[in-house]
Amino acid sequence: MMARTASYVPKTDPGVPSFSLGLTDSSQEGASTQETEMEKSPEAANLIEQLDSLVQRIASSATKGKNTSPQIQRETGGESSAKFETPRGLYQITDDMKQKCYIWGTRLKEDADGNTNEYEEMCTLIGQGEYILMRMHLASLQAKSDIESQIVSAVCLILNNKNEKRFQEQIYCLPPDIVCMALSDHPNGEFVSPKTKKEFRVEAYPSFIPFIDRKKLTSHPYIFAPVCYAGHWWLWLINTRKRKCQILDPLHKIAPTDERKTINKFTGYVFSRLITYAGGKPLQKGEREKEIKSPYVKISGQKTSYDCAVYVMKWMEIIEPENIKKGKYQWDNWPQEEVDHYRVEYASRILFSEMNTQRDQAIRESSAIRLSKPSSILLSPFCQINSTDIETPFDSLSSSLSLSLNLPSYSMILFY
Repeated sequence: MMARTASYVPKTDPGVPSFSLGLTDSSQEGASTQETEMEKSPEAANLIEQLDSLVQRIASSATKGKNTSPQIQRETGGESSAKFETPRGLYQITDDMKQKCYIWGTRLKEDADGNTNEYEEMCTLIGQGEYILMRMHLASLQAKSDIESQIVSAVCLILNNKNEKRFQEQIYCLPPDIVCMALSDHPNGEFVSPKTKKEFRVEAYPSFIPFIDRKKLTSHPYIFAPVCYAGHWWLWLINTRKRKCQILDPLHKIAPTDERKTINKFTGYVFSRLITYAGGKPLQKGEREKEIKSPYVKISGQKTSYDCAVYVMKWMEIIEPENIKKGKYQWDNWPQEEVDHYRVEYASRILFSEMNTQRDQAIRESSAIRLSKPSSILLSPFCQINSTDIETPFDSLSSSLSLSLNLPSYSMILFY
């Protein structure tokens, strides 16, 4: 998968079914105010009532003779994983809310001229500095898509900020921005950049330096450092006490090519220079710093060609480095549906993070979405959702209500 910085267009499979629901939220599910209710026009209310009536008829048909037609499933309290206060009141992060957040945050809208909102700022994480994510970064969390490096960096910042012993005292997750840029400037692991004719220097990347926590980089016994090159992610585990390195690769148990061995040597040098820049000791002394050994750990990993970043982000959360013995790490790998759902978790975790200054907006926009019942079907790559399929109550006042659907597919979404 590629760590791109250019514009992002989600992948779609040709010939997959699509539909336009045009659903709006008549109840606003806790996100509206009395002023907004008063501003609703009778025409809009009538359209919503007509849609509800149509949904009930479809539901009645799908039940094949049952006395009571199933009602549209609205967001229930459910078992919340977190609660927080916003200007709008008390919210719960339920599974429903996470899925709505995922759908709202990852779908690009296209206007009549073919322009999209991919450069819309969606998230500003406040840590050592302001780290901004645009919609195109979040859109890379869509099913079967290559995840942008900015998403991995955001997860690193959020993990480092968690009030847990694991991240406050033991493990520091190094954001990959400088390493990714260094590999771009030093292709094939060349120590002298063909662009600048100079060796790697941390000072050459001033825009990313503020996101490095120098204290944790030198004080924590372990550094987890994600790396992406040629579209593939892997994870470095650096023991700062013993000056040893290991590589956890979701796809490979040994370096796949001589080029990768060379890249790993250069990457190890970059990590050593970063630690030294932060005030620590280099991983190796003198010229040996350019020959840092990094054996691969045998670990089960991805089953697809596009999930390596998901594995790397999850490994940073759960891998216990002291349990890696003789180059092996025994664990039960995840089923593919669980890996797919991690994309939903990361979207909501980023947008609902306390570090995100735009969190309240994410909560309001997500809770305002009305879907019949968010489910794994809506997250499937075979379920293509367009900008007209998801509307907030405010959108509905300025747009006409339309319903274009394939009846069996729609029924499946309603009652899955």
